[in-house]
Amino acid sequence: MTSIPEVLNAAAADPAFKAKLENDPVTTMQTLAALPLQTDVWIYRTVVAALGTIAIVALMGDLALSFYGRVIPEGAIALGSTALGAIAGLLAPSPGRR
Repeated sequence: MTSIPEVLNAAAADPAFKAKLENDPVTTMQTLAALPLQTDVWIYRTVVAALGTIAIVALMGDLALSFYGRVIPEGAIALGSTALGAIAGLLAPSPGRR
């Protein structure tokens, strides 16, 4: 829920949510405002899996091309190294969060 109409519709449809909103509105709204990236681990798992797949496919393609004596395109090298850099950036601990 990100907008006021969605919160109002949820409060009208769910009496437990409405009671929670009436008893402690600040905490309830803060919980709703939490970013999904901070609470949903499947987003990170999906992104890391996709980037890992891209890196592996790029590496296998580069190895296959070099095995057959072909020139490896710079785009394939850039794609693989960028995917590995993105994985490293996602998995490295954030300096602001201690």
